[in-house]
Amino acid sequence: MKKSLFLLLAITLVAPTFAQKKGKPLDRPKLVVGIVVDQMRYDYLYRYWDKYGNGGFKRLLGEGFSYENTHYNYVPTYTGPGHASIYTGTTPSVHGIVGNNWYVREAGRATYVTEDKTVQSVGGTAEAGQQSPRHMLTSTITDELRLATNFQAKVIGVSVKDRGSILPAGHSATGAYWYDGVNGAFITSTFYQNSLPEWVTKFNERNLPAQYLDKPWNTLLPIAQYTESTADDVPWESAFRGETKPVFPHDLPSLSAAPATQTKAALQTAGEKPPVAAARNLDLIRSTPFGNTLSLDFAMEAIRAEQLGQRGVTDFLALSFSSPDYIGHQFGPNSIEAEDTYLRLDLEIKRLLEYLDKTVGKGNALIFLSADHGAAHSPDFLRSHRIPAGSVGPRIMRDSVQRELERRHGAGNWVLAYDNQQVYLNRPLIAERKQNLRQFQDEVADIVLNFAGVTRAITSDDLQKSHWESGMLMFLENGFFPKRSGDVLVVLEPGWLESYAYPVNKGTTHGSSGNYDTHVPLVFWGWHVRHGESRTPAAITDIAPTIASWLRIQEPDGCTGKPLVEVLR
Repeated sequence: MKKSLFLLLAITLVAPTFAQKKGKPLDRPKLVVGIVVDQMRYDYLYRYWDKYGNGGFKRLLGEGFSYENTHYNYVPTYTGPGHASIYTGTTPSVHGIVGNNWYVREAGRATYVTEDKTVQSVGGTAEAGQQSPRHMLTSTITDELRLATNFQAKVIGVSVKDRGSILPAGHSATGAYWYDGVNGAFITSTFYQNSLPEWVTKFNERNLPAQYLDKPWNTLLPIAQYTESTADDVPWESAFRGETKPVFPHDLPSLSAAPATQTKAALQTAGEKPPVAAARNLDLIRSTPFGNTLSLDFAMEAIRAEQLGQRGVTDFLALSFSSPDYIGHQFGPNSIEAEDTYLRLDLEIKRLLEYLDKTVGKGNALIFLSADHGAAHSPDFLRSHRIPAGSVGPRIMRDSVQRELERRHGAGNWVLAYDNQQVYLNRPLIAERKQNLRQFQDEVADIVLNFAGVTRAITSDDLQKSHWESGMLMFLENGFFPKRSGDVLVVLEPGWLESYAYPVNKGTTHGSSGNYDTHVPLVFWGWHVRHGESRTPAAITDIAPTIASWLRIQEPDGCTGKPLVEVLR
């Protein structure tokens, strides 16, 4: 009797839920906007809090839901894998994007993450436009939205970086557009379409990059107020080419001036006539906050021209702000340049939210904001405060392993490449010399462990024959794809990074499993998002299945993440 009463009570409680769904149209947001900020550490949300306005980051956090303990769960933490993992809901071990570049054994050369020589450039130079998502082996949440709506939903990817636009937009996108710094235009490839839409052509004709570069980059606030940053002139920051010191104001008009022959030659390789703007180095805008402004200008024009979120079907805009990454690499995370970039980005977020309120309507857009990775502190900055840190040179690492193998086994090209902190060995040569590959890998791991800054080295054979649920080895396993990864994976000590100008340390980089690289923001805002925050651990791979659950569509086909229940309640 008690059991029957309990069952009746349970049915009574859940019945209204089912009744609400019965006979009503499927409830979905009009527009989903995925915002990825390239190289945004989690602490940037709060480091500059007192200087943010009320309409940008503070509005997202004040009205939305923030996961304060969101991390990447693999290495290497780079731009390509980061964007792919956010939108596929899985790690490089499944989607195959193991770096921004990796060595292809069959071809005997490295490849770029979105390189595709089977397609042609549309609207730009040949090299800049021969790009597509073909290397990504799984579907994305944007692909699944297209499939769920029988391709009625529009999906547009926008970024000044090709990989920041292409990978989020997915394989079946309506369009993906990225910036060509040679002709100062947003371009695409024949993977998507054979000619630029009229609205893109008209946008490019406005020549906004040149206009933004016509003014110096000075601080938004009086420079004395940038108390969250180091002094303007420190030895671990890198100056722009043409500057004597990395200090404000940065004279963009003179820095962007370049001989016309430099850009004309590049354009002529694509069989195009160089526009007037080709007389300037328009690529410079990437390394300024105005690259973010340009990206948002283009994204807002895409919303207007494509009527995103205004057509009676859910659309998706994948927007990546890439300039913080260029600026962070050059100046480091403690620079006034980095702080100024985020204060200005705060204004861009405000501009976007207000535009969505006006065009799509308040409460009708669903937004998530995250980052593709964080960033380490500059080693020299840390050492100036007696905190352990250091750097290694990738080329020196490769050459050192090669020399030691020659000493032990004789002449031969034993090391084919050193990419993504991984050693690629010459397997045919190892077999020819009748060496055991597993033992050879173990030998190389032992060699690498003797190098300064290296805390661990593990072979690909060990990774494939074992499984780890947590810790450093889990990060390595999740980032490992046998057909694309190396033979020996190297782990550096905390605070250590790869310096391509070694032994000089300028700016910063990323790629490790350190919290400074893995801990990123994750904020949901808008349609059906309740206000709140959680410190429950969340993985970056949880974003795609959470969006899928909201939209009531299938999660991406390789998805290993789980919906974030707290924000869905």
